[in-house]
Amino acid sequence: MKEQLKHYIQEHMEEYKYLVNDLYEHPEIGNQEFRSMRVLCKMLRKEGFEVTEEYVVPTGFLGVWISGKPGPVIAYMCEYDALPEVGHGCGHNLIAGMSLAAGCALKSILPNIGGEVRIIGTPAEENFGGKVSMAAAHVFDDVDAALMLHPDTKNSLGGRTLAIYPLRFEFFGQNAHACTPQNGKSALDAAVMSYMSINLLRQFAEPNTFIHGVIAHGGEAANVIPAYASLEYYFRGETMEYVKELCEKAKACVEGACTMSGCTSRITTYECPYDDCVINYTLADMLKDEYEDFGYPWEGVDEVAQGSSDVGSVSYCCPTLQGYIKIADSCVNGHSREMADATISQQGSQALFDGALALADIGRRLIMEPDIMEKAWMELKANRK
Repeated sequence: MKEQLKHYIQEHMEEYKYLVNDLYEHPEIGNQEFRSMRVLCKMLRKEGFEVTEEYVVPTGFLGVWISGKPGPVIAYMCEYDALPEVGHGCGHNLIAGMSLAAGCALKSILPNIGGEVRIIGTPAEENFGGKVSMAAAHVFDDVDAALMLHPDTKNSLGGRTLAIYPLRFEFFGQNAHACTPQNGKSALDAAVMSYMSINLLRQFAEPNTFIHGVIAHGGEAANVIPAYASLEYYFRGETMEYVKELCEKAKACVEGACTMSGCTSRITTYECPYDDCVINYTLADMLKDEYEDFGYPWEGVDEVAQGSSDVGSVSYCCPTLQGYIKIADSCVNGHSREMADATISQQGSQALFDGALALADIGRRLIMEPDIMEKAWMELKANRK
């Protein structure tokens, strides 16, 4: 049956390459991917999927194909948001292509093996967290496994990600002439004291914890005591529980600065918080099998959490795989125009084919080998405890 999957992808490869190139030529940033959504949904309808556009979020979608025979639900996640300036420098156009091709290939053999395939459009990964919204809307509650591959400069079985909590601190004081500062209350002073206090938290934070922020607004003129100032921060750590603990300490810093300066504050979440990613080693081992079949060199799961991704929210709902597939040499930076160009290169096209085949075959095995599916679920339940 893997040969059938391979043959199906080969037959439709030109369509999938056209899709990846089309998204490359028309990049759209998070929550604005309306054209990308329509392009992907059009192809899914052509492939016979039942499609819902504007699913949960305005640029999300859901494609469903049900075999009519009992079996697990395999979901493939599509990302398709781009970055300002560099376009698809994170390779999300290729993620969409691999996931769509994998789901369509798996669909072609479902009448023989049973089960259901879903292709889920999860937009705005970079900062607004389409997967977070979808997990909160229970989209993954009845999914048995959620799969995707991310373009990279190496083949690897995945890696831990950091939980992230973005906070905006706004400060409100009183304007006054700079020569009569006693008549004012400096929101900038409150912001600067908060900034320095929050930075002092770094020394006492757990390893692999990151606190980074900017003064987003500090006033308009040097001869006016600022009545408004603001800071924007990211707090990252290996678990959301610990990140929230850091946030509470930062809030206490702000409260103290406001007490000293006579100002008031407002604290809001200005972007979507992302959970850490729960690694499923059962699924990672399945990806290893695929890479070995291809003769690819591969690296194991990166146990040192790096970066943040909204896939973390999915990983708490069902067994989840986010592996990495090589499309460029190590000298190419992520979030760069060179990485975007690599998605439509010869190596990118090879990754499109091999990645789609690997994902489709993992889906096939999960349906046909229920003991592996059971093992993946037992692992997730143990980790969630």
